[in-house]
Amino acid sequence: MLGTRNAVANLAVSDLNRARRFYGDNLGLKQIDSEGDDFAVFRSGDSDINVYRSEFAGTNEATAVTWNVDDLDAEVSALRSKGVTFEHYDLPGLEVRGDVHVGEEGKMAWFKDPGGNILHVVETVREPA
Repeated sequence: MLGTRNAVANLAVSDLNRARRFYGDNLGLKQIDSEGDDFAVFRSGDSDINVYRSEFAGTNEATAVTWNVDDLDAEVSALRSKGVTFEHYDLPGLEVRGDVHVGEEGKMAWFKDPGGNILHVVETVREPA
């Protein structure tokens, strides 16, 4: 069943050309397919992210995509250097330190794409082996 298949994220945007620049230039994802000005596919690791033009772009108020990283501080610094602006949320159990939210389970940061989709990077605490 579906447990053996890769999942694909789908993100609605109002301006696909602006989103192409953001996902390619700012996030460093490679565009691997497209259909004119309405649809583009980006590769992220072994996963794909479909970005498509929609009148409903910007209506999702929850996290749409999460990336697990080994060094969140380095990732945040690299993204910031590419012009990414981070969101700050008042969440229970998390302390905001600069652009990073820190809690017992790890560190995380949120930012939005040009379509208003909330994107998330996280570094979880690993128990010693």
